[in-house]
Amino acid sequence: MITATPRPATLSPRALDSPGFPTFSVRPARPDDAAALAALSRPFVRSGALRERPMAQYASQARDFLVAEAPDGTLEGCLGLSVHPADTPAGRPATGVLYNFCVAGHRQGCGMGARLLYAALARARSRSLRTLFTATTGGGRLFLRHGFAPACPSLAPTAWAQSLDPRRNARVLSRAL
Repeated sequence: MITATPRPATLSPRALDSPGFPTFSVRPARPDDAAALAALSRPFVRSGALRERPMAQYASQARDFLVAEAPDGTLEGCLGLSVHPADTPAGRPATGVLYNFCVAGHRQGCGMGARLLYAALARARSRSLRTLFTATTGGGRLFLRHGFAPACPSLAPTAWAQSLDPRRNARVLSRAL
């Protein structure tokens, strides 16, 4: 799974609550959000930043996602967090993988990606995850600004690391929680 990196946010999360700033809320996705998740991801798939996923996969994995929702109910951003249980024989604690990070083009640069990332970090901590991984075909600036650093794929959950397509030239990043 590859994570697309939106343009970096330039505002702090508190600035997002300023008068005149577009409002949105971050909430857990529901299975009935699957079509909206797929539609939101489509431009990133077309650009090559994300791998295509079938609608059924969005429906079955909807509970992995956090979404940014506009007041009219439109989903304008999403970020998946998959949980990988501890692998005691390999000495690996429970970890998470952030994936399918998308922010609608007209919302990029306004802090929506940062808010989604903050919410995902909070969710990961609430699930007692020790480390988060992601892979990006972009520069990863938002992740780097929020404590992620380049990581060796062999340190990531094995099944996820093996699912990375080497032809996509994705960079693996991680962050301790």
